[in-house]
Amino acid sequence: MTATRHDAPATVEVHGVHKWYGAHRVLNGVDLTVRPGEVTVVLGPSGSGKSTLLRVVNHLEKPETGHVSLDGEPIGVRRQGTRFRELSERAILAQRSRIGFVFQNFNLFPHLTVLDNVAAAPVATGRLPKPEALQLARDLLGRVGLADRAAAYPRQLSGGQQQRVAIARALALRPGVILFDEPTSALDPELVGEVLSVIKDLATSGTTLVIVTHEIGFAREIADRVVFMDGGRIVEQGPPAEVLDRPRHARTRDFLSKVL
Repeated sequence: MTATRHDAPATVEVHGVHKWYGAHRVLNGVDLTVRPGEVTVVLGPSGSGKSTLLRVVNHLEKPETGHVSLDGEPIGVRRQGTRFRELSERAILAQRSRIGFVFQNFNLFPHLTVLDNVAAAPVATGRLPKPEALQLARDLLGRVGLADRAAAYPRQLSGGQQQRVAIARALALRPGVILFDEPTSALDPELVGEVLSVIKDLATSGTTLVIVTHEIGFAREIADRVVFMDGGRIVEQGPPAEVLDRPRHARTRDFLSKVL
């Protein structure tokens, strides 16, 4: 299979992003840089803006001010003088093919088999002809330990299996970065490990990952950097040993005292 630029881990930059829902400010001047191949874990209490930040990164949510760039290219907008203008939906979809997204609740197509769920995006975007997409899907299902479930439908799978299919689907476009929005929060406790195991494998493969999670032990094990958010702001960030073991900010210490 021919390599594409999508194979290369991407740099993600969030520049001064503000986001409101009505009168409620969800993101309040967020700046963040994720380097190529880096695993960044985002922690924080519910309502701190973590999931909204991910949705802004791939332009599922539009920031009021600020912007996000991938390898220096603004996402969802183009620069016009000193301003940014919204791109067409078609152009935004093309950009999103470089950004994998794994949702809390899997979001698989219920009427498609597991194999077709994984192969759908490369075919729909014109990246691969169907025979090649199906072969890639088989390879990716093997990678997440589900080669034997290719002909099954999502309803026939456990939650952990569905989430592993969702991860395979995110990989199918060979994105420059993969975003995980609390990928284990909808799972029964005994199924969490199988999903975390797949993400750990990705973390050692050089893929750029941004992971919102409440799994503190997991963050300590795989993160290159931990980001703690509260009130729509990044309160502190740094290596896991610093943020989790020696947090500088009182708010971080208070949060960790309640979850550790």
